[in-house]
Amino acid sequence: MKFGAYIFPTDYSAPVDRVGQALEERGFESIFVPEHTHIPANRETPYPGGGELPKQYSHTLDPFVALGAVAGVTKQLMLGTGISLVMERDPIILAKSVASLDHISGGRVLFGVGGGWNKEEMRNHGTDPKLRWKVLRERVEAMQAIWTQEEASYHGETLHFEKIWSWPKPVQQPHPPIILGSEGGRAFDRLLNYADGWIPFARGNEKLPEQIRELNERAAQAGRKPLTVTLFNVPTDPARLAPLLEIPGVERCLFGLPPENESVILSRLDKLVGTMQQVA
Repeated sequence: MKFGAYIFPTDYSAPVDRVGQALEERGFESIFVPEHTHIPANRETPYPGGGELPKQYSHTLDPFVALGAVAGVTKQLMLGTGISLVMERDPIILAKSVASLDHISGGRVLFGVGGGWNKEEMRNHGTDPKLRWKVLRERVEAMQAIWTQEEASYHGETLHFEKIWSWPKPVQQPHPPIILGSEGGRAFDRLLNYADGWIPFARGNEKLPEQIRELNERAAQAGRKPLTVTLFNVPTDPARLAPLLEIPGVERCLFGLPPENESVILSRLDKLVGTMQQVA
């Protein structure tokens, strides 16, 4: 089992490169960071976690700048977005950012993507929230073309461009794994259409074994290999964590880290090392 951590890298918490170093030194496999380009001051969309929106959402660093800093001070740590809000970015520029990060890191990118939840944030980028999944799919498909073709073009309902040249190409072939965060009735369709892996929330989801089994049965029917599963926000209690490790298809578990100072984060990591040793 691979263990990683996710954290909001902010302008007030421990430097993200130091967090990456600490993770690698302690044997973690990966670091994942989220994305919010901004938080609208007049926000109507409720926070999915309930209550007030935490401070880190409006203070988080750009994910690719943050992961680039981590890439420069680590050698093996995988670099994940959890998740990139593709519908808020120009896909040609985003394809360049992902490929550049994969290039400078020697092929360590895990490209987590999703549809997001903050409708006002999407609208500020010109995306209709009702169309966000279609926009996401077409932009991912376009990026796949850019990464794998010398002269790439794309023609969809929301995105069009003629033949273009774009280097570098990703180190990973055919491209970094696309790990989709999606829940609900259409999730499996989306996963099978354009993703390589799934990143569901672990806590409170008692149907995970059944869902993963169904997903891979559908993948087999479609002539696809089983999709990898990265569990997001796993419990730190070994007794609650251990059963998740037994679910067939689960490849990676991500612990949450607080956007705090370095001493708090290092203390949390040392405790997590103990948790990992207990369930190994």
